[in-house]
Amino acid sequence: MSPVTPPVRIDVDLSSDTVTRPTADMRRFMCEAEVGDEQKLEDPTVNLLNEMVAELLGKEAAVFLPSGTMCNEIALRVHARPGEEVIAHHTAHPINFETGGPGALAGVNMRAIDGARGQFDAAAVEAAVRPPSRYAPRTRLVWVEQTSNLGGGSVWPLERLEAVAAVAKRHGLATHMDGARLMNAVVASGVSARDYAARFDSAWIDFTKGLGAPVGAALAGSRAFIDEAWRCKQQMGGAMRQAGIIAAGGVYALRHHVKRLAEDHANARRLAEGLAGLPGVRLDPRTIDTNIVFFELTGSLTASAAVERLLVRGVRMGALGARTIRAVTHLDVDAHAIERALAVARDVFTG
Repeated sequence: MSPVTPPVRIDVDLSSDTVTRPTADMRRFMCEAEVGDEQKLEDPTVNLLNEMVAELLGKEAAVFLPSGTMCNEIALRVHARPGEEVIAHHTAHPINFETGGPGALAGVNMRAIDGARGQFDAAAVEAAVRPPSRYAPRTRLVWVEQTSNLGGGSVWPLERLEAVAAVAKRHGLATHMDGARLMNAVVASGVSARDYAARFDSAWIDFTKGLGAPVGAALAGSRAFIDEAWRCKQQMGGAMRQAGIIAAGGVYALRHHVKRLAEDHANARRLAEGLAGLPGVRLDPRTIDTNIVFFELTGSLTASAAVERLLVRGVRMGALGARTIRAVTHLDVDAHAIERALAVARDVFTG
């Protein structure tokens, strides 16, 4: 038998903010959570979380779901019928990371449009709306992601979101906001989550990224929208019963982990500044809005080779294509860990 390669010890994990682990205080809070049958709307902790999210986003109601992907897929099913079309940026999560879910689960077309840093403008939406035709799919929904993951964590300006939503409404289209990292945008910009979501028919937030909870997201909208979302939830897997134990992580996160996102943003800027000075790295630190750092390799080293060399030295990042690397800061990476990562990166890129 060939020898088993021992696992690499990871000292600094910058591969994603989804790797966060619940803090000791969050774990205690979760252990002590009141629970009940969430399907019967009798779990007090789930109910509390849904009320908090609905209030935060300025919507009538919310539903707790296992993941942000499920939030997106349910929203697509509620807003659009099979054969209809959704306008989204070509970097959109449903297009790239949901295993063809829009087609398989909602039966919808995704119309991909362009724009810098994962964002598009009102003119691009106007151009993408199809005129009525028996031959073409009917445009039904406009989808945005705040912040934009593949846009490098970029924050959509409120004015751009309002202009995009205005075009959608003029054409009778529904609007949906993927708010996986919405609270990062809130902390970075000072604009409230309610203001960002105000022009959108539905929106959701994820608790498992920078907010640091182990499970879950919550989708919000009108009561009629959430009633229909519950039907989809039931069809796609059913209730989670005594889900207060995991919903408590979201409650704790909203109470204690929002303001501290500013630390992640500061750490991302420091990481970007350090990386920008290394040979073979192209990166403008001024483009860092929140907690996501993308950088390009200009020398002979490929992204996959660089990521492997970083990993061997205890630092994990992610290769996105042949020349692009992504690093994401989060609550399990402090300023000291950033300096450790930069020391390893200097070794890799100058060695």
